[in-house]
Amino acid sequence: MIGPKPSSSKKTTSKKRSTRKPKVVEHPLSSEKLFTNREVGWLHFNRRVLTEAEDARNPLLERLRFLSISSSNMDEFFMKRVGGLKRQVAYGISPKSADGQTPSQQLATIRQIVIPTVQEQDRCFEKNLKPALAENSIFLLKWADLTAKEKELVKKYYQRNVFPVLTPLSVDPGHPFPFISNLSTSLGVTLKHPERDEKLFARVKIPKVLPQWIRVNPEAVTYRFVSLVEVIRENLADLFPSMQVIGAMAFRLTRNADSEHDQEDTEDLLETIEEELRQRRFAEVVRLEHGPNPDPWMIEFLMSELELAEEYIYELRGELDYTDLNMIYDLDLPKLKYEPWTPLVPPALTVEDASGFFSAIKAQDHLLHHPYESFSSTVEKFIRFASEDPKVLAIKMTLYRTGDNSPFIKSLIRAAEAGKQVVCLVELKARFDEERNIYWAQELENAGVHVVYGVVGLKTHAKTSLVVRQEAEGLRCYCHIGTGNYNVTTSRFYTDLGLLTAREEITNEVVEFFHYLTGRSLKNSYDKLLVAPVNMFPRFKAMIEREGEHAKAGRPSQIIAKFNNMEENDIAMSLYQASQKGTEVDLIVRGFCCMRPRVPGLSDRVRVTSIIGRFLEHSRIFYFRNGAQDPLDGDFYMGSADWMYRNLHARVEAIVPILDRGLKEKIWEILQLSLKDQRQTWQMTADGDYTQRKASNEVGVQQVLMQLTKQRVKNIEESASSSDS
Repeated sequence: MIGPKPSSSKKTTSKKRSTRKPKVVEHPLSSEKLFTNREVGWLHFNRRVLTEAEDARNPLLERLRFLSISSSNMDEFFMKRVGGLKRQVAYGISPKSADGQTPSQQLATIRQIVIPTVQEQDRCFEKNLKPALAENSIFLLKWADLTAKEKELVKKYYQRNVFPVLTPLSVDPGHPFPFISNLSTSLGVTLKHPERDEKLFARVKIPKVLPQWIRVNPEAVTYRFVSLVEVIRENLADLFPSMQVIGAMAFRLTRNADSEHDQEDTEDLLETIEEELRQRRFAEVVRLEHGPNPDPWMIEFLMSELELAEEYIYELRGELDYTDLNMIYDLDLPKLKYEPWTPLVPPALTVEDASGFFSAIKAQDHLLHHPYESFSSTVEKFIRFASEDPKVLAIKMTLYRTGDNSPFIKSLIRAAEAGKQVVCLVELKARFDEERNIYWAQELENAGVHVVYGVVGLKTHAKTSLVVRQEAEGLRCYCHIGTGNYNVTTSRFYTDLGLLTAREEITNEVVEFFHYLTGRSLKNSYDKLLVAPVNMFPRFKAMIEREGEHAKAGRPSQIIAKFNNMEENDIAMSLYQASQKGTEVDLIVRGFCCMRPRVPGLSDRVRVTSIIGRFLEHSRIFYFRNGAQDPLDGDFYMGSADWMYRNLHARVEAIVPILDRGLKEKIWEILQLSLKDQRQTWQMTADGDYTQRKASNEVGVQQVLMQLTKQRVKNIEESASSSDS
């Protein structure tokens, strides 16, 4: 643990406070001045991700990966957020955002921010990354940059591997405009018949089944690549013999992924989601990206065929899809990447038999911090042992995004085949994972697992699992409650927390929680758990208001919350009021935050920071001082929900209190390190912008936590070894 221990040092207790009660201000500002815009906040977040690509302190290939992430993020933003706003405009719906903008105004604002961001992406690639890659013998070339021998080799590769896959589609009275799928890259080709004057359009899809960058010298020490788009462009004459190829332009479409189906009726939910997936392929276009120096005739033709206005057209000077560069990141060049990190296993959970594993959980609660601590050797093992242990009678679990080839699915199927009672809630409406979740739901049902699809009208976003075990003294329940998905892949680069516990005051309520999910229980009297949409919102609001009353009375008052996004206006107003009464409020929000910090008279004591780094900050932690002199005597919570309207009111979420003092120390350490970080942190300003902390000699909070995890495990092992000897 860094610094003095809170429970034993006066330095970490509250400073002497003035006995004068702070004046509470009823702030006269309109809602437009109270809140920032959600869409703008998200675009600011993605700009922070892009800054990591520009930051020379990061390893070169990691910078390339951050560029790819910023590009992928922008794709999702257009599919989900721009698509939804565009649909509102088309339907004549004009709800105002928290800061008072109509959908049309927000779309105009988005474009004003996206254009310079896209230009910055291109500058980062062309001016920063490509030259730096070349200095490290990685060359991303144009066709003209290839030697004669290289062109000959690539031509042979094209004829053998690319040409047979391509399908040129022309448009004329006998051939309608082709369907162009979402996020696919195409070459638009302008053709002319040698005996006619009119121009013709043809489209050549760039096949994603092939490598998007072709290595032209696989046997050499250096890495020389040319893009597949460039190679196809240079060989178009082979696709259109005897026709004149006047010009070619690469372009890419983004389609709306915002659902317009009413999914209240869960009787036909599976069929509804399957139909939605089919329709998504044909959804309206929300963005057309094209390369530099476009043919005006082709742009006009595409706009007409796609029924797309000019404000949805974006010109790119660099690559159309920076996610294609992931194959360059995958090169075996460890010196150009972060030092590899292998998650460590808490010594108490290294046992390799089910009885010992469950005994370790029964003996004490375990708070797991991923990816610093292993997900596979703890949470995955929890479900695997439960599926194999003959003493386990039942397993219940929620699945939101589980990934391909999931070991959790295999364990649940194995448990069902062994005759155990297995219940799995599969969330079919997890955006962009619907198809995968439908597949796994059907596989589970075929194996005899009881599959349910959640509560009517609500997405189930909670990360919970329950194991019921027959023991000598009777049935005992064990549970896991986490902040992240049951997904082995993302657990390696998302920071998340998970609690393994056998405390009856918690497991008894988790049993009731699953009855709510599967049996439509109307229980609303949870004592320990915060469950959305049952009691979470009023409990959070009450705890915030309680902090304000503590501050007003001169008692220690502090709120620290760490999560992904913030836009619940009632919670924000309560935080403003607590700040005005004297409560210190720190929000560590990775993505967007719609509050305005440090506004005089409104939010003087509210600070908002954002941490961006090699791991995606995903954990949700909530701390309330509750008048305690020692901060460890305050209230600690963790779970699945952000402070967003959808999480608190329109999803099923679960948050659990941390009761063990040692685990409180662990969370306090995470929060304090996050607040003090000078390397990976951005500070939000009152106008919604961010400034970066740039201490060049500081080690970032994520690196510190890796070092602390190593030291903690080493200390425990040395202590155990000393005891044995």
